[in-house]
Amino acid sequence: MKTSHPIRTGKPPWLRRKLPSGPDYEKIRSMIDKGQLHTVCQEANCPNQFECFSAHTATFLIMGATCTRNCRFCNIDGGRPGPLDPDEPRRVAGAAARMELRYVVVTSVTRDDLDDGGASHFAATIAALQEQIEGVQIEVLIPDFQGSRNALETVLAARPEVLNHNMETVRRLYDTVRPQADYDRSLELLARVPRIAPHIPAKSGIMLGLGETEAEVRQVIRDVRRTGCRMLTIGQYLQPTAEHLPVVAFIPPEDFDRWRQFALAEGFAKVAAGPFVRSSYHAGSMFRGE
Repeated sequence: MKTSHPIRTGKPPWLRRKLPSGPDYEKIRSMIDKGQLHTVCQEANCPNQFECFSAHTATFLIMGATCTRNCRFCNIDGGRPGPLDPDEPRRVAGAAARMELRYVVVTSVTRDDLDDGGASHFAATIAALQEQIEGVQIEVLIPDFQGSRNALETVLAARPEVLNHNMETVRRLYDTVRPQADYDRSLELLARVPRIAPHIPAKSGIMLGLGETEAEVRQVIRDVRRTGCRMLTIGQYLQPTAEHLPVVAFIPPEDFDRWRQFALAEGFAKVAAGPFVRSSYHAGSMFRGE
């Protein structure tokens, strides 16, 4: 089983870069704080948050900052979430309008405690954005809703431009990386998108560096493509804290280029792959094909 050779002496040179900062970054951070909002950029300790905030971009995290699941790769806290804030959709839309966003990404913690998994809250947020920002384009990155077709239909009926659901890793590693998720359930969600709303492209993402083999990476890419999914992101797993899963391998940039070409050859329309690529990184540019 071929895997990339792990680097055990700290981050390699291609993962070291100067963090952008300055007035634009502080302006966006202040808007988010004052609006009592959450972003996945901050909660998940994303390495791109400085760059994205400086470029007036953020991925809004709705339904609180506490997840009902405990994925071992994710920096978002697990536990018992509080009640939904019915005013949150309006505040998200207001912040996006003040940031002068034209492409907005909305994601959430997983809310297995809610009857619809929070699907109606996603729909309300989409509606608020469409009402407050003329011509806005919206991408939603959703949890699996425990396989509920009705919940997925609720989100798709709100007419986002892109429906994203991440596979995250290969089948063999699900019990370790995503113990409360199910590989086939996530594939079925992606497969339902073109059947329910063929005009809305499905998107997914995976991480490398968790110990997967090359054969397993090829398989997950093929499995996702067979669902009809059109867009794919491939990035490097980075360990958020010492309590999370360790990095098994740092994948060099040339390997990401190779995986991008493989995914395109398998039929994906758009693929972003690289050490710093995340599911919502440069999402608007990817959607527009820039």
